[in-house]
Amino acid sequence: MTLSYEELASMIDHSLLHPTLTDADLQAGCALAARYRVASVCIKPYAVAQAVEWLEGTGVAVGTVVGFPHGSSSPESKWRETDLACADGATEIDMVINIGKALGGDWEFVEAEIRGVCEIAHRHGARVKVILENDYLGGGGAGLSGDELKRTLCQRCESAGADWVKTSTGFGFVKQPGGGYNYEGATEHDLALMRAAVSENVQVKAAGGVRDLDGLLRVRALGASRCGATATAAMLDEYQRRVAAGTWVVPAASGLGGGGY
Repeated sequence: MTLSYEELASMIDHSLLHPTLTDADLQAGCALAARYRVASVCIKPYAVAQAVEWLEGTGVAVGTVVGFPHGSSSPESKWRETDLACADGATEIDMVINIGKALGGDWEFVEAEIRGVCEIAHRHGARVKVILENDYLGGGGAGLSGDELKRTLCQRCESAGADWVKTSTGFGFVKQPGGGYNYEGATEHDLALMRAAVSENVQVKAAGGVRDLDGLLRVRALGASRCGATATAAMLDEYQRRVAAGTWVVPAASGLGGGGY
């Protein structure tokens, strides 16, 4: 199997969401996304209209986030955020579910909130990626194991009209035994579970911790069509180096392990 540069670049949503990024950083990030010809940028909501201008004619889509990063705002707030983002020109929306409601098993609330975002986005011609934040779900909830909870959420997302299910925000930090905070983000286990939980009508996006070309190749082998990344240049430059050196090899899916990225 061979993969072209275009196939790999078209997987990447270049992430421009860190709180410390300035307007100059955002503009530079959009320029990088255009230079590497990635699928999209995922930019801070206030900068959507500006990003649309910066990326005009490049073929790079502009996406943004809703209810980010913790998912705790009201459904009405998320619906309004979606409408505003789409009016500014966003064509992809990455929304965070209400994690507490999911852990409590309030499926009617969870599905209605997602459906509202999807209906508004779709009216604008935009597509929706629903973020589960799997780092918070591993212990299970609502009488379900962690895997059962993730599987149920994926199915609820599909019922509500989601275009993608997504692993993580990249900001879902969990307190560690030593007292610090960290996250796993996208894991091979979760990507395989999510891909199996939905039909081919729904795509899967990996996010959080995919930092190199081999990680990008692994998530693709597991069925992810998109990957949120800040290491865009490093990944695609490595592809070009391997091609130039004649060492470009696509790893077989059977060689995948079960860890994070």
